[in-house]
Amino acid sequence: MFALPLPAGRACSGSGTVTHPTKEPWMSAPEFSPPSSTLPAATAHAGARVPAAEVRTPGAGLRQILRGPSGLGTAGLYPARHDKPPTPPTHPMAATPPTPSMAPTPPTHPTSPTRPEPSSAPAEGNPIPGLYHHPVPEPDPVRVDAVSRGIKAWALEEVDLYPEDWEEEFDGFSVARYMVACHPDAPTVDHLMLAARLMVAENAVDDCYCEDHGGSPVGLGGRLLLAHTALDPLHTTREYQPRWAESLHADAPRRAYRSAMEYFLQQASPSQADRFRHDMSRLHMGYLAEAAWAQTDHVPEVWEYLAMRQFNNFRPCPTITDTVGGYELPADLHAQPAMQRVIALAGNATTIVNDLYSYTKELAAPGRHLNLPVVIAEREGADERAAYLKAVEVHNDLMRDFEAEAAALAAACPVPSVLRFLRGVAVWVDGNHYWHQTNTYRYSLPDFW
Repeated sequence: MFALPLPAGRACSGSGTVTHPTKEPWMSAPEFSPPSSTLPAATAHAGARVPAAEVRTPGAGLRQILRGPSGLGTAGLYPARHDKPPTPPTHPMAATPPTPSMAPTPPTHPTSPTRPEPSSAPAEGNPIPGLYHHPVPEPDPVRVDAVSRGIKAWALEEVDLYPEDWEEEFDGFSVARYMVACHPDAPTVDHLMLAARLMVAENAVDDCYCEDHGGSPVGLGGRLLLAHTALDPLHTTREYQPRWAESLHADAPRRAYRSAMEYFLQQASPSQADRFRHDMSRLHMGYLAEAAWAQTDHVPEVWEYLAMRQFNNFRPCPTITDTVGGYELPADLHAQPAMQRVIALAGNATTIVNDLYSYTKELAAPGRHLNLPVVIAEREGADERAAYLKAVEVHNDLMRDFEAEAAALAAACPVPSVLRFLRGVAVWVDGNHYWHQTNTYRYSLPDFW
């Protein structure tokens, strides 16, 4: 279901309640009148379902989402950056938590009404031939430099994240370029740092608990559970509370989770924080499923693998796009089944991008790494090339479904926070592809073309 279950003749309000529609210009503008091919008349009744095949007009629909409202009173939906010279990071517990911005400052610079035009300079690396994606502008180099310096200072000075011989890998991850590309609407560098810390912390858990740097499927559940308490704190007796608090400093992943979450809570509302914790639980469940298959040497069916990847995926990253953007999508609107489907499809598509770009890297690593081309090859009897190309098509189908259903949701519920959130998720999807394509330190393409 991706049409909100609203009675005929009604519209969503900013709080997610149902009200009689008003005649605000942004609600009656042509861009929010869904074409008949996108949202059939049948959706007018409550709870209507629209087959995906009937709404798959992703090009026009995505332009509609990214263009957003343009009438009176909508300037605040396009926040201005108000960067200041970066200051040395301070521990979050020593600072007064700022009040989250619910109404971003009106812009002081021109804002394109459509998807930003990509830079005229070619991006580093080559996109996968045939992969459905949208180019993005080169990230702001000033912001990239500020986030790069800030995240490295945090990793080394605050959480003691890695030893000296891991520095090249940390730099090669290019997290600053990644986050600036994915969050162009972040009002400040401090907002970008929220996403950067969480991304680095999540990768520390993956590397140190699951993958390259000492990770193992054996005992993973216990390690993940204790690390998760750095995000979702333990509430226990006075006798045992100090032992738990001490454990949060026991290893790099837990130190990173604890610190990144403390910073995040300075800007996030309670509902945004709880949403993030929920998505991190999903992520950890996916890690455990993959670990269980590794322990039993099980290659799942393709659909089973895709189910695992719906949990072991990037979902926690686009789901915080409103916190990083300095506003909030109300909890009742975020919880709508239509919004949940859009977010899930975005997470699934971006995760298959990772499978495709990291394919040769994983083949070169010891042991067997499950990714979509490997599973297709094994379960469907395809050769490596055919399996890889089919995985590209799986990604493309997910992307088109994401865009079509996001467009349907934008038409069904043209609330400003919904439209801005959908735009933010779409931009995150594009920025994620940009980072994978351009990170030639980590990734290279197979010779299939």
